[in-house]
Amino acid sequence: MKTIKTKPLTKEQLSQIGLGWHTDNDGSDYISDELVVISEAEAEAYYKAGNEVYDMFVEAGEYIIENDLLHEIGIPFNLIPLVKMSWENDVHWHLYGRFDFAGGLDGKPIQLIEFNADTPTALYETAVIQWAMLQANDMNEQRQFNNITEAIGNNFKRLITLSEDVSDFEEKYSEYKILFSSIEGNNEEEVTTKFLQTIARDVGFINDFEHLDKVQFSEEEGISNASDEKFEYWFKLFPWEDIAIEEGDLAHILRNIMQNQKAIILNPAYTLMFQSKGMLKILYDLFPDSPYLLECRNEPLEGKKYIEKKIFGREGNNSVIYDANHEAIHTTEGPYEHYDSIYQEFVDLPQDEKGDFYQAGVFFAYESCGLGYRKGGVILDNLSKFVGHIIEEEGKLLPR
Repeated sequence: MKTIKTKPLTKEQLSQIGLGWHTDNDGSDYISDELVVISEAEAEAYYKAGNEVYDMFVEAGEYIIENDLLHEIGIPFNLIPLVKMSWENDVHWHLYGRFDFAGGLDGKPIQLIEFNADTPTALYETAVIQWAMLQANDMNEQRQFNNITEAIGNNFKRLITLSEDVSDFEEKYSEYKILFSSIEGNNEEEVTTKFLQTIARDVGFINDFEHLDKVQFSEEEGISNASDEKFEYWFKLFPWEDIAIEEGDLAHILRNIMQNQKAIILNPAYTLMFQSKGMLKILYDLFPDSPYLLECRNEPLEGKKYIEKKIFGREGNNSVIYDANHEAIHTTEGPYEHYDSIYQEFVDLPQDEKGDFYQAGVFFAYESCGLGYRKGGVILDNLSKFVGHIIEEEGKLLPR
């Protein structure tokens, strides 16, 4: 793989453009001072992989619903009605998600690690920060695989048109309103949520922001802000599984709000199916010959290196890498030990000359729409770094 060094954005510059989480807990910079260099063909391969894998998720989701397998992938019982309702009605539109892929560089095959379908992180970094890195380094002519803002904007329009074609959005649009919410005190989540709010406003939606604890819920009236203004759509940057476990009363109210057709929630409840790593096992059962899928089972694999993951684990927590003899060779701690495990074939990530590992994140909003990288250790955790990229054009020299 190939990287080039860049002049880093200063902490002041990052703060000015909204990225307040620029320094990790150990004092190191979160945004790496380099860019991954990819070819046009590699960018196209990531685009194709995201599109084809998403189609497999949709087919697997239908299989799970038809065969009543939601419990097998760990969906909490109090969310099962919401998952089914949102799946069966087209108005519940999946706004955006992020695929984590191994490979794609230096001839290595692209293979799915997992899908962050409900509350994916690194959206602002991928859409905005890596573009700002080009501007800061006088690299305006360099291209990136990054049309996230346009793609998500079109997906907001599809909430109204419910079709691929959004050209008649203004004809069907009649002042629908979206309320955006995140937890108070979390800068990263609030900036990400307000970035999505800006996209929605720019395409024509009336909208507002309200911290999660101030949003009002009524089974008869729907969802309102603190001023009692009602909204047809509610975007919440708060995981569905946390609503099920920590906010059981809210899960019940949201179920009735959906049944009474008082509001539509983004991302929809069915994205929890895609978010569950239990889906990786279903995918492998259905598509064992797909080049994008790693073997995944509900029990330890035989004869190969593999990794144990918790189905709703995050940031690499509560993971164990085993060798082919079932000996643990790398373990991480975390708060997700109460969830069931899946066992996935282990694949090495691309590695640079310093020994850092790189994982590709491909955002999806109706189609693959943006690429960024995280680099770190053999299991990427909350100290991993964000790395932007550029597309190297054949016959053109890159800046030194």
